[in-house]
Amino acid sequence: MRRLLFCTLLMTGLTQLCCRTQGSAPQDSTPGGRPGAALEVYQRTEVCRWPCRCPPQRPTCPPGVSLVRDGCGCCKVCAKQPGDTCNEAEICDPHKGLYCDYSGDTPRYETGVCAYLVAVGCEFNRVYYQNGQVFQPHPLFSCLCVSGAIGCTPLFIPKLAGSNCSAAKGRRKTDPPNCGRGTLQQQNSASYKTMSAYRNLPLTWRKKCLVQATKWTPCSRTCGMGISNRVTNDNANCEMRKERRLCYIQPCSRNTSQAVKIPRGETCQPTFQLPKAEKFVFSGCSSTQSYRPTFCGICLDKRCCVPNKSKMITVRFDCPSEGSFKWQMLWVTSCVCQRDCREPGDIFSELRIL
Repeated sequence: MRRLLFCTLLMTGLTQLCCRTQGSAPQDSTPGGRPGAALEVYQRTEVCRWPCRCPPQRPTCPPGVSLVRDGCGCCKVCAKQPGDTCNEAEICDPHKGLYCDYSGDTPRYETGVCAYLVAVGCEFNRVYYQNGQVFQPHPLFSCLCVSGAIGCTPLFIPKLAGSNCSAAKGRRKTDPPNCGRGTLQQQNSASYKTMSAYRNLPLTWRKKCLVQATKWTPCSRTCGMGISNRVTNDNANCEMRKERRLCYIQPCSRNTSQAVKIPRGETCQPTFQLPKAEKFVFSGCSSTQSYRPTFCGICLDKRCCVPNKSKMITVRFDCPSEGSFKWQMLWVTSCVCQRDCREPGDIFSELRIL
């Protein structure tokens, strides 16, 4: 009796184990419900090949297009621009904040489209541009906003007329490296002399460092607190860095014209001061001391008054429940009135067409 009971329990356990094994076995099926069909697996296309095989000459990229190494780490290529197709080898322009968006190529995720990352926009001549927006503030240049910075490229590249390179038909051309070198140097030197960024910088030797500095840019605002920039290597590491300072050319009050008293018989009052000292306000913080600065005045004609002589002071600001900070600030001592009025922050203000 015991043997019969033991055999019955053993057979029942084996039967249950076999049923569980068959129920848990994977069954391949197609969307139509046909069992036994194998699932389709997509094989990605290999875009990188090793060893690397690069063309003998580097590609020539258009103005504003970066020359970068491809995604395989092999060859120099022209980076893809917004809207261009991209993949692991053909990468997007990293200097413009672009990335390859593969969301439109599901489920393969093999080919994408270059798109901009989410970033801040730019402000130029009191106009706000979105990140990645192309605009033309000058007839000769096209500009692009990239994460708060503005980059511009020329729309027209002038060709040298009458140079040694323009040989007549049927004549043998001269060696390209020596072709028209004198003409190129003359044109380059003549054109770059008109741009402030290429003028001779003030030089000073200081502890084995040739100190250089560009001119301060015009104040970013014609009234109220603004910011001015320059580039200099006057630091401990002798490295080129961007410096900023506050500037306060005129108050934005509507009563400014009443505060400026133009003498009888004159058309301009170069400078003026407010009746009482006041505290400076910057980013919601106020200065610890009160100041009575000298402002540039106004003219009855079309002339504008700009700082002529100035010095630097340090101003401490206190913020409500957020501590304090210091800023260098332009302290105007005298102004001059002139007809050459420029828009603040205009990067093309000193550009001259030759």
